Amino acid sequence: MILKELSEAVGVSGKEEAVRKVILSAIKDHTQDIRIDPMGSVTAVKRGTNLRPLRVMIAAHMDEVGFIVRGIDGDGSIRFSAVGGIDDRILPGLRVKIGDIPGVIMWAPIHQNREQTVVKINNLRIDIGASSKDEVNGKVKLGDRIAFDSRFMEIGDKMLRGKSFDDRAGCSLLVDVLQGGPYPVDILAAFTVQEEIGLRGAKVAAQALNPDVAFVLEGTTANDIPNPMADADDGLDYNPTCSMQAGPVLSVMDRSMIVNPRLLGFLRATADAEGIPYQLKSQLGGGTDGGSIHMANAGAATAVISLPCRYIHSPTAYLHRDDYDNALKLIKAAFQSIKPEHYSHSS
Repeated sequence: MILKELSEAVGVSGKEEAVRKVILSAIKDHTQDIRIDPMGSVTAVKRGTNLRPLRVMIAAHMDEVGFIVRGIDGDGSIRFSAVGGIDDRILPGLRVKIGDIPGVIMWAPIHQNREQTVVKINNLRIDIGASSKDEVNGKVKLGDRIAFDSRFMEIGDKMLRGKSFDDRAGCSLLVDVLQGGPYPVDILAAFTVQEEIGLRGAKVAAQALNPDVAFVLEGTTANDIPNPMADADDGLDYNPTCSMQAGPVLSVMDRSMIVNPRLLGFLRATADAEGIPYQLKSQLGGGTDGGSIHMANAGAATAVISLPCRYIHSPTAYLHRDDYDNALKLIKAAFQSIKPEHYSHSS
């Protein structure tokens, strides 16, 4: 697992170079035909052992949500906009970094916001300790990416904490798959860019790789924490989408695609046969790179395997190691037995 290195690398959408560098180093001795496409995605092939192997694409996106500099005020504070989906409520007081420059998102003292209303991002600024625009010049430029300033750490024996688990956790899984094997199928790996702003890199990668079938590895929302407004003995009164320690999450549909029902059934049967716990995603929101991949070229049956993460799209996501390990077992088991009849509508 190289999740620590991947999590701490900065790769806000459109500027994924640091993440790409970590991945290229990790896969160079385990794959062939490594390429960086015009969008910046990394593709690679791990040859299968069968005489005429299936071409199985497996994708994970390198980019993370963050911010972009859109202006510098006269007092040296930084105006910024979100890149990807970020909740305005979490922003005031957060530590961020613009390149190597640390900063804090300003927040109003309580006497200036007694109603405790949410301050919109357009009204927030980043304080890097400067007192004038001239002091900022040369250090920060329009278009610079801004990332959460947080570190990866292990909590107890199996809980992992860090930023950008959506989707560095999927990237780490894909690296583990490529470092394993052998497999009877050709694995067409794609570490994609710009997923958070429209599934863009996956579209180009899928068109180039032209797979028979595809799997997408993701991090998804585990809203399984207690309701802080509930009484101590109340039961759950919300839909958690998925839960930690219940295994990898299989999607049925989301806003970007409907999962091939045969392929979903194959994954469920494989998990049952191998004794691997899994869960179905119970909310239909959001989208993944599968939304682009399943429509590329003449189309490819596509499924999504996600890792349940608390506090996703924040500086401190949580992931349980058992969920990670079970997802890896499921992927490897699926690659050993998948055949066209497991996803084709004509068979």
